Amino acid sequence: MAFVAPKETYPGKVFQVGIGTEKQAVFGGENVLTFHSFEGNAPNRPLVAYEIQDIPPDDWSETVRKVYEGVSGDPVTWAKYCQDTLKARAIALRLLGTHPDRENRSAEDATKTVKEVLSAIQVPLIVLGSNHVEKDSSVLVAVAEAAKDRNCIIGKAQEANYKTIAAAAMANNHKLIAMSELDINLSKQLNILVTQMGFDKERLITDPMCSALGYGLEYTYSVMERIRLAALTQNDATMQPPMLGDVGMYVWKVKETQALEADLPHWGSLEERGIAWETVTAGALMMAGAEFLIMRHPKAVEAVERFVDELM
Repeated sequence: MAFVAPKETYPGKVFQVGIGTEKQAVFGGENVLTFHSFEGNAPNRPLVAYEIQDIPPDDWSETVRKVYEGVSGDPVTWAKYCQDTLKARAIALRLLGTHPDRENRSAEDATKTVKEVLSAIQVPLIVLGSNHVEKDSSVLVAVAEAAKDRNCIIGKAQEANYKTIAAAAMANNHKLIAMSELDINLSKQLNILVTQMGFDKERLITDPMCSALGYGLEYTYSVMERIRLAALTQNDATMQPPMLGDVGMYVWKVKETQALEADLPHWGSLEERGIAWETVTAGALMMAGAEFLIMRHPKAVEAVERFVDELM
């Protein structure tokens, strides 16, 4: 008698999200655990977006900074480089210059930058604030209006400012990132609050926050895994938006991606170490259920895309 491998079936399904206008990118949509296409339907590969900033990345690791030397001084040039040379499928613009402790750029400055970047690229754009709750409330509202009907992702909305940001994303036809602090209950609560405003849950992306390899990755993995299992096994609609792993910003600030070879020669090549750290972190988050990643180093992105090719 022939052996028939057992298969799991799930009542729930992750929402499919499409972004962009000229060139669209689609992610999510699966009704199985990550890469378990042999058990069900996983129609879309995870989406990896290249991260850029509105100001030069002076605080980035030298390993990443040198890759973008000559283009990172201007966000438009940087975005075009990612699109044309690195073949980015999407670009994530972080408006770090608007943070009061950085350059404290105004909402008008941010709007001008976003408009210029949108005019220069065809791939979808993700617009991220500086993670300053008060400043993001004004900046992201202005940006959402400036990019009206361009089907961007706007974020991140948090419990302290979600009302204004969600309203702006809804009014201007964008998707929205809702970020909570590594707790499945907080993540669910924020998604409920956003959707109670009338925001379509199928236009939402959940950011449960993340951490780098060696810095609480196991805990992050368990939270993401519980969110994805709730979506699939419990058919919990509040847990069914796709998940974001904001990988680059967490990975490239840890000691293992910063420590010089002269100081720790037994750790080996700094460049190889950093790229491996971002690659492994991103791979782990995908296995936990993240369908959307924001990354920095092109070689790490290449490795992750090969990993996806093999598993799909």
